Amino acid sequence: MRPRVRYFSRRLSTRSAELASFALKTRRPSRDRKYAKDERILTPKPTSVQYNDWRQVEVEPLETFAPTLPISVIISSYQTPAETLARTLAALEGQTYPRELFEVIIVDDGSEPPLECPPSTRLDVKVVRQERRRFGLARARNNGARAAAHDILLFLDSDMLTEAGWMMAHARWHHTISDALTTVAMAHVAIDGISAETIRQRPGSLAALFSDRPADPPLGAGFMAKTNDLTSRADNLFRGIAHGGFGIGKDFYWLVGGSDESFTRYGAEDTELAYRAYTHGGLLVPVRDAFIWHQGRWSEDRDAKERNIRLQRGKAAQLIAHPSYRGHSPGRIFTVPQYVVTIDGRHRRTDQIIRAVVSLLADRVHDLVVRIETDASGDDERLERLEEEFGPDPRVRVAPARSALDEFPVSPFYVALPAAAFAPGLVYRLRVRLQDAVIATSELPDGSAVSIARSWVLHRAHRTGKSPADFGETRTIPAAVLKLKVAGEVECAAAEEPVDYPTKRERLRDQMRDIRCSREAWSLCKRMIGVVRWRALNKWQAARWRLRRMIRNS
Repeated sequence: MRPRVRYFSRRLSTRSAELASFALKTRRPSRDRKYAKDERILTPKPTSVQYNDWRQVEVEPLETFAPTLPISVIISSYQTPAETLARTLAALEGQTYPRELFEVIIVDDGSEPPLECPPSTRLDVKVVRQERRRFGLARARNNGARAAAHDILLFLDSDMLTEAGWMMAHARWHHTISDALTTVAMAHVAIDGISAETIRQRPGSLAALFSDRPADPPLGAGFMAKTNDLTSRADNLFRGIAHGGFGIGKDFYWLVGGSDESFTRYGAEDTELAYRAYTHGGLLVPVRDAFIWHQGRWSEDRDAKERNIRLQRGKAAQLIAHPSYRGHSPGRIFTVPQYVVTIDGRHRRTDQIIRAVVSLLADRVHDLVVRIETDASGDDERLERLEEEFGPDPRVRVAPARSALDEFPVSPFYVALPAAAFAPGLVYRLRVRLQDAVIATSELPDGSAVSIARSWVLHRAHRTGKSPADFGETRTIPAAVLKLKVAGEVECAAAEEPVDYPTKRERLRDQMRDIRCSREAWSLCKRMIGVVRWRALNKWQAARWRLRRMIRNS
């Protein structure tokens, strides 16, 4: 018998500025359920740990965990051989999770002939078919989530084999946290000669069954070691989710926007979803109590996979606002800006606002959007002047109707400053001083403040109702360090001084302060060596040309 569910819910908008709290859920446990020592019934709650340190979460031990929440397993498929799908379902039949507490949904991405459920499976499987429109993995996941009857979603590809504890290992996290994204390690293995019945009747684990078969190392093992199992303060932890065997709550899945259906080619769609979950303040959890085996080695059709990944780099750069995807080339405009700068133009002169915007657009950091918040009404002369000044510029929003979190929910950094404050290279200096803290502020003499904050801490604070300072380190930056200036009552913006960029010595000093590991130090050394070689080569070439001109003229 499934437990009765009583719940109170609020409608959640995927782009809500307020990011309302998740639905409160209570469940009546079955009579044989094991209670915690304090006799409380645990219900999923938003993440409240610092950074991504999932070790701070008190999760029921796997040995004593008694599941009560049902699960929807969503399998995406396209032209999957019948035997491959039969093996996948056979592995799911061996799950330790109660059979009555999970359903299996297979989404067929327009296979021809249409996919049919293998008759040998003992599971109750529902098949959903969608029209084929190029690569439809993201659409398949969204359609599967819409068809799912339960609040915990576990995604699989049709060629993945799960160990017996896979579902239980995911579920205990989603019984505790409502905004977690869980993932497990996966390795590719040669599967030739193994049938669905062999998997179904195996005496032990799949690892024991595949022990004598050629297999590739687990994907992402090096990245997990580098980030200490995703508990470091690095801002690229989302790269630890690189395959489809992940779990997420349905409410949180739709809160971050679901899978991006604009991905019509293999590659990067999993990481892009993890990026949105991370910037929304979700907790990325590597589940070490389970494992997934991919049917077939990575080397099979490797050239086509790597070609698709290369072709997807441009699209990933538009949607994932991280330097590892975009580089530092000036002049580019991306769909998701890295910095969202909000200027408080209320009770400020128009010339002060213009001066602050011009200074920001000339900043060393080019990957940004400037929002001008003003109290002017629609027919106000000041608003008309700002529209004429910046309306055609795609990087400027004049009097936006929505908040910054609502308009740019997945941009990683938010900067707020009064219109009277400006400084050369302000955004760059703020980012350098922020380092790995969650928020950094600088107070001005007039009592106003300049601040920079990470998006994930703002989202998490909205969901939990706590202060952003509860989720990580905060810092105070002296105004003198930022070279902040407060504009007076100037007559026009044309009289402003040219932007004074940081000197080369200052840039080098800031880069050295931003070093977080030996790899970044070695990278900086290589760049410096390259600059020295480039300058020496230029001087040598110039000397050659001068010598040739002297010989020619003599």
